[in-house]
Amino acid sequence: MTDIDFHFNTPDKVNYACRLLRKAVGARGARVVVVADAQMLEAVDLALWTFAPAEFIAHCRSDGEPHTVARSPVVLAESGAAPLPHQQVLVNLGVELPSGFERFERLIDIVSADDADRLAGRKRWRHYAERGYAIQRHDFAGSTA
Repeated sequence: MTDIDFHFNTPDKVNYACRLLRKAVGARGARVVVVADAQMLEAVDLALWTFAPAEFIAHCRSDGEPHTVARSPVVLAESGAAPLPHQQVLVNLGVELPSGFERFERLIDIVSADDADRLAGRKRWRHYAERGYAIQRHDFAGSTA
């Protein structure tokens, strides 16, 4: 069963995602798929190029060259994109329930302090809980994370 971590009240989803990806890929050698809408993915893509110049995080889009996608530690995919290159870690930055999340070893669902984002996050939380997933909660209220 997929391990689910819910990170909520994050003040800046893009910056937080970059920090999370740096940690997951750098320290743990994880392979990560990030799902979101096109606008959020564009922001993450740009941020990954400038986030930590001395610690570049290799990444690509899921619709890139197959050999590049297969080798990239971070793959950026629009919500509903298929097929995804691996099933290790899925990071959800979108408002929708990420399709196929149950195929991943771990799901990290990131929710901002924005009211609409929180409401959508509550719906996803309920969906996971109703299906018996144990959810680890991480509240960043008052944090600059």
